[in-house]
Amino acid sequence: MKWILVFEIVYVLFIIAVCLRIIYDTRSVSKTLAYLMLAVFLPVVGVIIYFSFGINYRVRKIYNKKIISDDIISQRINARIILNSEKTIDQMNPELQKYKKLAQLLLNSNMSGLSGRNEVKLLLNGEQKFPEVLQALRNAKHHIHMEYYIFEDEKIGNEIKDILIEKAKQGIQVRFIYDDFGSRSIRKKLVPELKAAGVQAFPFYQIIFIALANRLNYRNHRKIIIVDGNIGFTGGINISDRYINDANDPKSLFWRDTHVKIMGPGVHYLQHLFISDWNFCSEETLEIQEAFFNTHDKLKGEVEVQIAASGPDSDHPTILLNLIQAIGMADQEILITSPYFIPGISLLDALFVAALSGIKVKLLVPFESDSIWVAAAARSYYQELLDVGVEIFQYQKGFIHAKTMVIDEQLSFIGTANMDERSFELNFEVNTVIYDIGIAKQLKNAFEEDLTFSVPIDAKDWAARSARVQFPEKIARLLSPLL
Repeated sequence: MKWILVFEIVYVLFIIAVCLRIIYDTRSVSKTLAYLMLAVFLPVVGVIIYFSFGINYRVRKIYNKKIISDDIISQRINARIILNSEKTIDQMNPELQKYKKLAQLLLNSNMSGLSGRNEVKLLLNGEQKFPEVLQALRNAKHHIHMEYYIFEDEKIGNEIKDILIEKAKQGIQVRFIYDDFGSRSIRKKLVPELKAAGVQAFPFYQIIFIALANRLNYRNHRKIIIVDGNIGFTGGINISDRYINDANDPKSLFWRDTHVKIMGPGVHYLQHLFISDWNFCSEETLEIQEAFFNTHDKLKGEVEVQIAASGPDSDHPTILLNLIQAIGMADQEILITSPYFIPGISLLDALFVAALSGIKVKLLVPFESDSIWVAAAARSYYQELLDVGVEIFQYQKGFIHAKTMVIDEQLSFIGTANMDERSFELNFEVNTVIYDIGIAKQLKNAFEEDLTFSVPIDAKDWAARSARVQFPEKIARLLSPLL
């Protein structure tokens, strides 16, 4: 009996200690409550889950993302960024001047300035992206910088690999960052081939077996290619054959996604992100070269571009704040596409306010998801959105993987971040904000084309679903902060 009493006391003290750790260490209220419930009601399993997935070990690791260590030089560069950004804002299209505060938010949050004189090309699906990428890589004259969440050892992956090897042998600087989890298929064969040919390649936040579970939380979800400092690619499309839709293969699943090609100074912040990530994962300081921030004098673009980036190392959830402010600035219409839609309270409230204010809000989501629990959690939010007038459409042609938003046919968002807490809190993400009416109309046209392959959700029919159908969704929603 004595030993049982001692055990019970030790057990209670242990659970109290874990709960205190959860309260102290977890920033999100919803996550805190979820982990507390697990620790109290499922003590053994809950504690294991928390120590595997909940602790932000990343925050405890020194992760200096500055590419300029000298404070004086850094201050001068920041002053120049602010000056150029303010000058670009003043020269914006008068119709877009109302978005000054949005541009200022990104400038203040992560020193991402608004850049002008860009040429921007919208790329729909792998069929449009990969030919542009291959051409840009083949034409590289000084350097190629690439970082991807998923890089598969497949046809397109090997085609790009061969070009990188060829360029490295020509003396072109080639640097490649791959996520150690998302790109695990290339570790044993493709990466050694690249390294043997002179390509510098490093995994981002390498997975070690002991820390496997936790390190899966903090993934580099970015997709970035920079060529010669003036051509950049980013968006939702990974390096994988699944993104290339074969019209001759009717059995293959159609993947609908969106990417963007930027030519001009808008590439510079993408370069900043790459160098910062490189300095982290390679554990070396990349010497800055003028060619890294090159701008073609021949470019005659007229598009303003700004980059929003965030991750677990960020002081603020910049991408989330950026989306919320943009939604709040809409006057007529908001068009959202997201494959994984699990909004937090702030984003949900922003959509409620917009819809109840008479703004037309349309949300496009997959009819079938590649994650049962994530899809169930997403469906749990639909009724609330439908009740305030949000129109929700389910894409049926295949799987829609695009992460985009269009505001009033004026403002476009194309990126890697899903509308869920994992993207806003746990992953390293990057979104492109495009201040241009022409691009916004193109993206809206693509959205409307996607709606022709989608079915709208009827609010009354959705509400009439049985409790048996809704109950798993409610459970998934409770667990959504952990998904």
